[in-house]
Amino acid sequence: MSQQNYPPIPNGYPMDQQPLGNPYIITNQPTYPPTNNPYIITNQPTYPPPPPPFGSSYIMGEPSSYPQPPHHQPQPSCPPLPPLTKTVSVISPHFCAPYPVDLTIIRKLMKLTEDNFAVKDVNGNIVFHIKDELTLLRERRVLLDAAGNPIVTMQEKIKSAHRRFQVFKGGSKDSKDLLFSAKQSSWIQFSTKLDVFLATNTREDVCDFRVQGSWLERSCIVYAGDSNTIIAQMHKKHTVESVMLGKDTFTVTVYPNIDYAFIVALIVILDAINDIRAT
Repeated sequence: MSQQNYPPIPNGYPMDQQPLGNPYIITNQPTYPPTNNPYIITNQPTYPPPPPPFGSSYIMGEPSSYPQPPHHQPQPSCPPLPPLTKTVSVISPHFCAPYPVDLTIIRKLMKLTEDNFAVKDVNGNIVFHIKDELTLLRERRVLLDAAGNPIVTMQEKIKSAHRRFQVFKGGSKDSKDLLFSAKQSSWIQFSTKLDVFLATNTREDVCDFRVQGSWLERSCIVYAGDSNTIIAQMHKKHTVESVMLGKDTFTVTVYPNIDYAFIVALIVILDAINDIRAT
């Protein structure tokens, strides 16, 4: 039987003439002809492993499945962080994901229009818009989805001991549609601190959430209740494009199972309070 000729491989030698100890032969295919060369490595696993398809995630080391949401939901961009034991839904469970959600907030420095905020996911898709509604007596902003539908309305409460914003469902301003309120923890502050109370927390003895940060440094952290449990963080993203186009760009990381529309609303309120302080 005549010997079969095999095609050469990149180092120029045919397979049956490979020098012993060639470290460059790495293949996922069985070697041919069979060889005892210990330096030919076969059937190697792929690193890194491919990411799970949309519709499955890995939380606390265990795979889990969830139905694909009916709307466009931001995709995970980093390994999952340890989630809270329960889902935190303030505006809607529609905006809760079982993985960390990274958002980019783009804010125009010159307010030439009512639409000065855009919120994008890691793929550059618009998730939210924020529209300013001009009023003579109070600051009012509306969080809109990508299609322009109102999600919540945020307006300053008049005659409040501490500067306070109330947040209502959709485009409503009716007290029966109140979801939560956020107020400065004290009148005089060197850094902005907000206490957040859900509408059901009428006594307001202890806040349900807490925001602490500095808008001048363009950073903040959101905590669950009066604790050190972090549920979201924001920091400024320095880019040449931001400087050239007159825009501030912020990166927001929302932890798993946290309502990311709620977190965006808190950041908008933080911006509104600092705008008021600057005037």
